[in-house]
Amino acid sequence: MRTHNKAISIIKIAVFLLLCTAFVACKDKSKFEIGGKFENAKPKSKVYLYSIDKNNETAVDSTVLSDKGEFKFANNAPDVDFFKVKIDNNEYIVIVKNGDVIKLDADLSSPTLDYKLSGADEADKLEELNKNRNQYVAKLIALETQFQENVAKNPESRQAIINQMSPELTRVKQEMIDYILKFAMDNTSSLASFYAMNSLNPGDYEQEMLAYADKIKSNFNKNEAVTEFLVRMAKLRSVQVGQPAPEFNMPTIDGKTVKLSALKGKYVMLDFWASWCQPCRQENPHVVQVYNKYKSKNFTIVGISLDKDVDAWKQAVAQDGLTWTHGSELNDFESPTVRAYQVEAIPASFIIDPEGKIIAKNLSGDELDSFLNKTLR
Repeated sequence: MRTHNKAISIIKIAVFLLLCTAFVACKDKSKFEIGGKFENAKPKSKVYLYSIDKNNETAVDSTVLSDKGEFKFANNAPDVDFFKVKIDNNEYIVIVKNGDVIKLDADLSSPTLDYKLSGADEADKLEELNKNRNQYVAKLIALETQFQENVAKNPESRQAIINQMSPELTRVKQEMIDYILKFAMDNTSSLASFYAMNSLNPGDYEQEMLAYADKIKSNFNKNEAVTEFLVRMAKLRSVQVGQPAPEFNMPTIDGKTVKLSALKGKYVMLDFWASWCQPCRQENPHVVQVYNKYKSKNFTIVGISLDKDVDAWKQAVAQDGLTWTHGSELNDFESPTVRAYQVEAIPASFIIDPEGKIIAKNLSGDELDSFLNKTLR
């Protein structure tokens, strides 16, 4: 009987080992592993593992490179999430969950900070994104190098060289952005798509981000960064063209108050800017021209400054000849009105019709002039 039981136990063990082999390895589902090798690293360099929670990073582990430049971490991520491996000034994003065994290899001398990932579906997707995006980055670096070399040879022809090379730089940049957007929209079941989308400037790609938010809203319910993004997109949707403009009541530069609802019946341009914002200051002469051209056509401007320094704000208004109403809550991007309008970069602007509805956003230069010319009849 004992011999029979022993034979059954051996069979069970054999079957278990066979099943393990069929699944490549019996993974520990209670943790994940990230290991790999860094080329051109200083001997015994320290490597850190960071968890990424919303906009915060916390060091959760550290180790020292082996003589061969190898490292290994084991940690916990019950749900798929972002982590960062950092060595010296180099940082590498990884997406993992418990049960993953990730391999990360990188050459610390790489100018594009490219790295190779493998070992799990999310790692494979992130590897795909990084590999293709870095091809565009390499092209941009090569063009920049070529530009510097050409200017060094012919410094007097700098502007001509800029004019000659700008179209190619613009083309490569746009191709890279188009690829990132396509990758994000084609891979909405992968957290790598969220990483891709958030590498873009939200102010430049509002509509694309709103469309992306619609596609992922139930895909990553337990990820705090995604949840925060979806909340932000919901708020952004409330200040799109066609929506009622949020009310505000703020102190003006001359010690009074300005209230949006008090301007009902007029076309109003809200101009978000600051004295320290160079693009804003460069745009101001054109805004002055537009104001003077259309102020007699039921049109006005309210400048909303993100300044914290009252004197710098007042000085900039005087220097740039900005003669319209100016208000500020003097708290940078944390000002209540700035947050209500979801302004994340300046200059930013909203045009509001006499009924208080947003009819245009972020127009500047000739585009602003053309819109007002067609609208204010």
